[in-house]
This record gives sequence, structure tokens and C-alpha cells, in this order.
Amino acid sequence: MGFSNIMDSNSYSPDQPLDPATESLIAARERMLGRSYRLFYERPVHLVRGVGTRLYDADGACYLDAYNNVASVGHCHPHVVESVGRQLATLNTHTRYLHNGIVDYSERLLATMPDEIGQVMYACTGSEVNDLALRVAETHTGATGVIITTDAYHGNTAAVTAISPSIGGATSMGPHVRAVPPPDSYRTATEELAGRFATDVGAAIEDLQAAGNGVSCLIVDTIFSSDGIYADPSVLAPAVELVRRAGGVFIADEVQPGFARTGAAMWGFLRHGVVPDLVTMGKPMGNGLPIAAMAARSEVLEAFANGVPYFNTFGGNPVTVAAAAAVLDVLEDEKLLVNAAEVGGQLRDDLAALAGDHPRIGDVRGAGLYIGVEIISDTGEPDRAAARAVVNAMRERRVLISVCGHDGNVLKIRPPLVFSDSDVDWFCTEFAAVLASSF
Repeated sequence: MGFSNIMDSNSYSPDQPLDPATESLIAARERMLGRSYRLFYERPVHLVRGVGTRLYDADGACYLDAYNNVASVGHCHPHVVESVGRQLATLNTHTRYLHNGIVDYSERLLATMPDEIGQVMYACTGSEVNDLALRVAETHTGATGVIITTDAYHGNTAAVTAISPSIGGATSMGPHVRAVPPPDSYRTATEELAGRFATDVGAAIEDLQAAGNGVSCLIVDTIFSSDGIYADPSVLAPAVELVRRAGGVFIADEVQPGFARTGAAMWGFLRHGVVPDLVTMGKPMGNGLPIAAMAARSEVLEAFANGVPYFNTFGGNPVTVAAAAAVLDVLEDEKLLVNAAEVGGQLRDDLAALAGDHPRIGDVRGAGLYIGVEIISDTGEPDRAAARAVVNAMRERRVLISVCGHDGNVLKIRPPLVFSDSDVDWFCTEFAAVLASSF
């Protein structure tokens, strides 16, 4: 089976001996689900319950969740649970019937975005809305060329797999796609980042035009999460300007950096000072329930809207909209944007202090509660094996994180937005112990 960077950098390998009960469950899972599915960690975790930032396994052991942005306002948040239960007990149907919920929620959602973005369409997953955004962009521009970053991940439909090189394995990047290096703030001077990224995007534009594809869009995750977490806010504006001059549009994939994750703004693109043409969002939108959306400038959406009837049976149904509305309530009522900035800043500061004593930590970077820690070798090269060892050592200490980046050497720390000062203390205590025992 081919190696998938995003799936296999921190996955269970069947050559790891486990207790009989776990091995039996894994065997049953593989027999019925097939081998495409992956599990985290050398010793997979069997979870049965969650609350806030805590997860509990089948033996009752408590874990600190420092990875799951899906449960963005915390596992089983009572307001979300109550809102979903109430709506589920009342009505759940689809968008071909009138319902106030989707209209009210859409108004609230669009109010968090710049005035230029005025319409929204719904689906169930980030993959679906990224697929939809590609269709809208192509219809609007009449071009097919797409520009991405070298380790992008935008989903798993056929169309978005072709723009997701980090999936790897037997998949391949589409012939209409050009990949550019991400703005690597660790290896590139700050003053050179924006210019270098724009230069690379410009070269991709020229190549697409020469091949006859034209330029449909630039699509990026605005914190470059699968590329290794690069948070510098200067890099996007010059590149977006080049794409628009070439007739293309800019799609901001906010599935990971959106909904207050970066602590600076509700949406990652706002940190960069750009207004996208299309915005996609998913995972944290419903705190784990399957709801996703694509917001758009009305003039960009017009050709698609007039020419293609759109319907998604479950997209925007009353129950998932109730969950999404409850998430907005919690973000506002519990001031989680401020919490992401303050607690995330404390976590970065504490990690940077630990890094000062450990030469195998090359960089600590990120924004809000999205942090990357680069693990390097004694010679300064990316160290995939060491990063994997750290992740699994943290798992043994019941703290859950993962890895990302081209070389699988960047620790990915992305906890629920309700992460607290005490959670930071727990995390850093265990991380310091792992560093002391590993290096």
C-alpha cells in the first residue's frame, strides 16, 4: 500500500504488538471497513466518551485532547447537545421546504464576513464544499487551472483529491493543477516570504496559461496546516492579486483555520488582509455534526447559480443548522476568540521556553490555538522519526497530538477552543517530560 503523508505519518502499523482485545477489535474493523481506513498512534486509542477537552477510553483513562478541532467548542458541549436534541425531536428535513433555521443561521454566518461576501450554499463535508467551489470557480472563469501548495489537503472527492497531494498513495495530482511551495517561515527570512510565494504563484500562472488551462483559482488553507502550519499574514495578498489579474479567483479553505481558531479573527483570511471570492468551511462548524458551507461573492456565484440547480439532501438540514447556530452562540457567549488568542499565546510562549533548552526543536509557530513545533535532527534536518516518537510518547502520557508537513516532522497542536490555562500546564508538563526522556 502506498504511503500517504497526511494519513500515515502518525498511523498504527499492524506489526505493533497489542493486547488481544485491541487486536481483535482492529481485525474486525479491517475485515468490515477495508484497509483504506487508518488509526492514530502505535497503540490506537479506544475512546468511549468525551467532555470539554477531555476524552476517556474504554478502561476509564482520561486523555487531554490537544488535536481535535472538529469538536471546536469542546466535546459534548451542553448547549450544542441541547440545541440538537430539541431540533431532532421537532423536525429534520431538507432545503426544498421552507424553514427559518437556515435563513437565520445564514444571516448570522455572513455577518461574520466582509460585506463583499453575500451568499452561502450548504453541504455536509469540507470535501463537498471544496468540490463545489472548484465548480463555481470554473463556471465563473471559464478556465480549469488550479494552483495549490505542495502538501495541500482539500478533501477526498475525485475533484479535490486531484488538488490534495498530501493524500499520496495511488492518487495523483491532476494535469490541470500546479503546486507551489508553502511560505516556509522557518527556512525563509520574513522579508522574503511574500515575494517568494508570489513569484512561485506567478510561475504557476504562466505554466497553466502556456498549457492552455488558464487560471481558474488559487485555493489555500489560510494557515497552511497540512504543509506544516505557516501563520505569517503577509504572504497571501500579493499572490491573490496576481491570480485575479490572470482572471482567476481566490478560494480560502477555512475548514481548519476558521471559526476563531487563529485567535486574531473569526476567519483565517482576515489575518491576511484579503477578501476571498469563495470561502469554504466544515469540520468545526457543527461541533462534530456533518455540516459544511461555501460562502461567495454574489457576482462569482451568479453564473453557476443561474445555470446549475443545486441540491444536497442533508446539507443545511434543520438539525445540523441547529448545531451550527449553537456553535456560534458558544463562540460568542464564552468569548472563545479571545480565549484562543490568550491561551494559545500562553501555550506558544511556554513551548518556546522549552524549545530554548532543546536543540532538537527547530521552531515553534502558529496563531491562536493552532500551533506547529518543528522537530529537527542534530544536523538541523527535518526528523520524521523523532516527531513520530514524540507523538507516541505523548499518547502514552495521555496527551493527544499529531504531525503534519512535507516531512512529517511538525507536531500539530490544535485543541478544542475551550483549552484552558490548566490544560496548558498539563500539556507542557508532559511535553517537557517527553523531551527530557527522548533527546
